[in-house]
Parts: sequence; structure tokens; C-alpha cells
Amino acid sequence: MELVVFSLLNGLVTGLLLFMLSSGLTLIFSMMGVLNFAHASFYMLGAYFAYTISGYMGFWVGLIFAPILVGVVGALIQRYGLRYVHRWGHVAELVFTFGLAFLIEEVVQFFWGKATKDYHEPELLDFPLFTLFGQSFPAYKAFMIFISIGIFIALLMMLTRTRVGLIIQAAITHPNTVANLGHNVPLVFMGVFGVGSALAGLAGVIAGPALGTFPGMAFVLGSIVFVVIVVGGLGSLAGAFVASLLIGWLQTFAIALDYSMTDLLDLLGVSFSDDHVLRDLWSLSLPQVAPILPYLLLILILIFRPTGLMGKRET
Repeated sequence: MELVVFSLLNGLVTGLLLFMLSSGLTLIFSMMGVLNFAHASFYMLGAYFAYTISGYMGFWVGLIFAPILVGVVGALIQRYGLRYVHRWGHVAELVFTFGLAFLIEEVVQFFWGKATKDYHEPELLDFPLFTLFGQSFPAYKAFMIFISIGIFIALLMMLTRTRVGLIIQAAITHPNTVANLGHNVPLVFMGVFGVGSALAGLAGVIAGPALGTFPGMAFVLGSIVFVVIVVGGLGSLAGAFVASLLIGWLQTFAIALDYSMTDLLDLLGVSFSDDHVLRDLWSLSLPQVAPILPYLLLILILIFRPTGLMGKRET
């Protein structure tokens, strides 16, 4: 029971963090059709901006202003970079964002160095929220859950219940009609890209104290973000939410359950005693294969449901 409860909680934290990071990319792809390879780099910028700001004015000021700064950087990149590259097609956009990811990493190393930064959660949240089965659950993780759920509700309400959301959704499918109605579609695109970048920056602000703030942090979560949006369905915010939770729980339970495939095969009465190669392969434990499970899920989704769990576009 202890393992199940804390695996559910830790998986929820991991999944919601993935959602915060992938929600911005989902918005960007929904409107612009751009799979931004540099999206995780904005996540890294958010952590570093917050680290610098918190050193002078505290964590809470960094929580507010770091995502705004990242959003401004993202909007400027879209206005003076992607907008011009877009005319050459999606391949040019992918190459541009791929190069941008390396550029941002080099900039981070130039200004902040290669060492891991001493960026911690605020003292206000540095205590155990509750203790169960002899284990404590940090208040900061509960704060991460609260912020992530709040972001999901706010985005869903904005896209479905506000005039801005209606304009954004209309601009996705009928940009010319929206432009003829007097709306500045390029400005809407720039705003959405900036908001998506700010969401990635917010994820970095929240995750920096928990997962570490270092130049390789974008690489650690960069690929898993694309797994989330493909599994959930390209352009589907609800799909990204479900896929994030699914992947978070999948990895957390795999790490927590110290079993091997041999144990399962023994229960089924199957033996590979005569084949040492297969026995060595099946003797791998679940914690060892946990990092590849999301990519295995990705392959299965692409084979059996190419649109993703809740998407309408073919991946």
C-alpha cells in the first residue's frame, strides 16, 4: 500500500511537470504547425532566469518574472526568426529550432557556466506536508501539483470560454477569414508562441529546485516532451494532459517495482535456461528499462493509433 500511494503521488508530480512543459508546445503546434525542437531550451532559460532573480529578490519574484522574460524571448524569436523561416516550409523551421536549441545551451554556459546552480525551493515550502507509512511528502511537490493543475484549468478555460481563445482556435483553421475580420493574425501567432515559451519557462522555474539547474537539463526532458504530445495527440491539450500523467505513472511505477521479466516468465512456467542470451535479456529489471518505456509506448501508439489518444491530426 505504501508503494502504491507514494508511486501515485510521485507519478502525479512527474506527469504534471511534463504537462506544464508540453502544454506550451501543444499550443504552438496547434496554431502554427511548428514542432519546436528548442522548446525544452526555454524550460532551461526559465530555471536560470529564476535562479538569477531569486538570488536578488527571492523565489516568488522569480516565479512571476522569469516566465515573462522567457515569453518575451520566445515572442522575439518568432517575430524576427521563425516568421521569416516559415516561408521555406516545415523542414527549414525544424532546422532553425534545432540550431536554436544548441545556441541557447551555449549562451547559458557562457553566462552561467557549466556547474549545477544552487537553486532551491523557498523556505516557506521547505517542510513535509504530511507523513504516511513513515515517509513524508514535501510541501514543494504539492505546490508543483497545484500550479500544474491551475495551468491546465486556465488554458482550457481560455481556449473554450474567452474571446481570445475563439480567435486563436479560428486562426488555426481559417487564418484568412480571421484576418479579413480585422484581427492581426501574425500578432496572434507571435503571442501564442510567446505564451507557449512562457509556459515552458514556468515549468523550468518550478522544476529547477527539484530536478537541478544545469546546462544539460533541456536535453534530459527535451525528447520526452515530443513523446507526450504524440501520444496525447498532436494539438490536443487534453491529450497532452492525459499522456503526461500516463507517462509519469508508467515511469514511477516501473522504478518502484523491483521486478524482472524473468519473474513474470517463471510464474507462467516459461524458461530460457538453455538460451543464455535470452535469459540475460529477460533478467533486466523494471527500473533498468523504465527510461525506455515512454518510447515503447510511443511506438505502439504510432502503430495502432497514429492520431494519438485524443488527437485528430495524423502524426
